[in-house]
Amino acid sequence: MATRTFVALPAAGARAVELLGQGLSVARTTDLLREETGEELDVEDFVRDLAALGFVARIGDCPVPDAEPPRASLPWLRPRTVRFAQHPALAVGVGLLLAAAVAVLVHRPDLIPCYRDLLWSPHGSLVLVTGAAAGWALLFAHELAHLVTARAAGVPGRMRLGTRLQFLVMQTDISGIELAPRRLRLTAYLAGIALNLSVASALVPVLALTDPGTTAHRLLAAALLLALLPLPFQCMVFTRTDLYFVLQDVTGCRNLYGDGLAYARYRIRRLLRATRHATTDPSTRLPPHERRAVRLYSVVLVAGTAACLAFMAAVTLPADLTLLVRAARGLGPDHGLARNADSAAVLVTLGGVNVLWLVTRWRNRRARRSA
Repeated sequence: MATRTFVALPAAGARAVELLGQGLSVARTTDLLREETGEELDVEDFVRDLAALGFVARIGDCPVPDAEPPRASLPWLRPRTVRFAQHPALAVGVGLLLAAAVAVLVHRPDLIPCYRDLLWSPHGSLVLVTGAAAGWALLFAHELAHLVTARAAGVPGRMRLGTRLQFLVMQTDISGIELAPRRLRLTAYLAGIALNLSVASALVPVLALTDPGTTAHRLLAAALLLALLPLPFQCMVFTRTDLYFVLQDVTGCRNLYGDGLAYARYRIRRLLRATRHATTDPSTRLPPHERRAVRLYSVVLVAGTAACLAFMAAVTLPADLTLLVRAARGLGPDHGLARNADSAAVLVTLGGVNVLWLVTRWRNRRARRSA
């Protein structure tokens, strides 16, 4: 936890760490492992790997320097302060709130949100700016829910911007939650979805109490839909969403995405006969239960990625370019104040998101190459 780095070890590796942690020398550890396993294990090389990971404090009397771990987000949030986030009663409360909202919608089906609710104002720029502001606020609250529930389990957590295919996302690194019991792990993975459902559920009865046609009613309806809009994205497990981590945990896989990607590349090479030499199926080294899950996930990974990129090329990118060109043409002294303001809002909001996506993707790729 001190290094923010976590690895999976075979039984012999875990035993080596235990023996070394007791203060035994490398030579003595090698001898004991030979007696216990009947194999000659290279403990010296293993210690070098541990030192490279930052897991070794000193060798003999010489301290081993290591990199400073990434700073946790909101370090003033202490585990004891947010312990309530992992209490089972909170999950029960979310369920009751959701059930109450469903009951209201059954009684008032006219409150079921539709896309028209987003167009609460005739001014497109106002809809765009308020939608972006509310969307980012909800996104921050979503990731804060992950951070708080992980912090309650003793995991520092760190929030930052990231990219998932063509999507700009905010993500929370809660590495270390794997060491917690399953209930705490699943609570941390599902906390963001629970936050969105709770906000939407709380808005439903308030919406039912406001008069239809009023500005307040339209704003509440738009907020309700904005709270629900991220949920379909969570089903896109091929982009490593919250439900992906639930799926990885339930299937017992250690790296579902990485292993699935490796298997998909292997199958594509075999299909295209891109290599003359026979390549080894990377999934054969996995236990049977992981192998089945990885092979099924690789199908979802390839099909989902292809569909997302095709949608971007056919719909999203042309729409964004059209809006940006129109906005650019709407600027200038020949147009009125309202037209200039509307165009500027579109350029700042939509153009800013695309520029932020490019910067974030470049920065993260550079960090991965450095690592």
